Amino acid sequence: MTTESTATRAAGGARVGVQRFGTFLSGMIMPNIAAFIAWGLITALFIPTGWTPNETLATLVGPMITFLLPLLIANMGGRMIYDTRGGVVATIATMGVIVGTDIPMFLGAMIVGPLSAWIMKQVDKLWAGKIKAGFEMLVDNFSAGILGAILAVGAFFGIAPLVTGLSSALEAVVDWLVNLGLLPLLSIFVEPGKVLFLNNAINHGVFTPVGTAQATETGKSLLFLVEANPGPGLGLLLAFMFFGVGAARTSAPGAVIIQFLGGIHEIYFPYVLMKPLLVLSVIGGGMTGVLTNVIFQSGLIAPASPGSIFAVLAMTEKGSYLGVILSVILAAAVSFAIAAVILLASRKRDLAAGGAGDLGAAVAATEANKGKSSSVLGNLGGASATATQTKIQNVVFACDAGMGSSAMGASVLRNKVKKAGIDGVTVTNKAIANLDGSEDLVITHQDLTDRAKQKTPGAVHVSVDNFMNSPKYDEVVDLLNQQASE
Repeated sequence: MTTESTATRAAGGARVGVQRFGTFLSGMIMPNIAAFIAWGLITALFIPTGWTPNETLATLVGPMITFLLPLLIANMGGRMIYDTRGGVVATIATMGVIVGTDIPMFLGAMIVGPLSAWIMKQVDKLWAGKIKAGFEMLVDNFSAGILGAILAVGAFFGIAPLVTGLSSALEAVVDWLVNLGLLPLLSIFVEPGKVLFLNNAINHGVFTPVGTAQATETGKSLLFLVEANPGPGLGLLLAFMFFGVGAARTSAPGAVIIQFLGGIHEIYFPYVLMKPLLVLSVIGGGMTGVLTNVIFQSGLIAPASPGSIFAVLAMTEKGSYLGVILSVILAAAVSFAIAAVILLASRKRDLAAGGAGDLGAAVAATEANKGKSSSVLGNLGGASATATQTKIQNVVFACDAGMGSSAMGASVLRNKVKKAGIDGVTVTNKAIANLDGSEDLVITHQDLTDRAKQKTPGAVHVSVDNFMNSPKYDEVVDLLNQQASE
């Protein structure tokens, strides 16, 4: 039923593993971004140096950063491991690590939350099926309560000091890089990592916890902008608008809107993959952005997610607008300049090749880099044969977070399905981690398809290289039309 890849799993296995771990970390943060934004807005408005200082309302800031945000993270981490029961035990245990220190315990929540839920899950297995009828609720409630209390005490004495030391060490590393003027070097690792779909892991797994701790002390952190700055991607896409060829050039204007205004950075990754040398442009742009914020000592008060210019400006600290805006503009300018040189240097060769440099080449290049080919639904004819046996009614776009690029792709396909007059088919989006096997057809970026197949092997899987403009969408619509006429 599933369209199979002919690939071996060896290639890219480490990357998939890192992606999975990163997704787990970001999975605890992403659903709670709204709470970070709420905290950031209240801080920006009501603290003594805010836009409208209010001593009474400013009392919200401390409890939110100390208790609300870590407990939300812990609860989400617990639910990811052991559903509601895991979330409750994770929340109880995390109170121990919060009270055991005097710093915001984001890292502690990300460790204690899922660990506590896992322990609860193992404990429940000890007497699963052995409890007499009528005593299930009694045993469940007391076992969770007793274990939660024990874990809270353990976190207070055992985990809190360790995480406090770890947080201090990470902050010391950041301060060391700042003092030596080396912080821009982070972009050498961050920008290639983004293109390999490690963006959520980098941003929400590393920079958000450390940056939030910084923001509570200084009122801002430039770490929130290391990954989220939309400037490098903007410069790259603008270079394609002026100097690209083929579909890459014609699709670049739409990608600019999606990336810069919508904050979906994934949209520019295929443009880098089609010419790997272009990673130098986004590295250069990223380093410029970070350096600008270092020079102007500017930063954000909370994470900007998604990395839209609107989100960045909304989260900018009151006295940091000049530095932050310049960091975006200069990052875009440097990225544009480097990308333009690279594109111009290969333009004649691309035009002569008739298709080289086009987005379609990115697929082949990516497959070559991965050491495999993938049939996926490239042969929808094969899928159609399958589809006659399994009626497709539930189409799901899946990405790392389930909020950005997948939502964009679902919107595009939903409009196509509607225009085709096809009824009885739902098109939605969700995170890969939330795929539950109920999906009939799953559409993912080609770099994420292997993970999606592991979550829902019974579905038909379609890989695309560009969520905004993939020819595979028309093939899916044809398939649905074919099914509707049978």
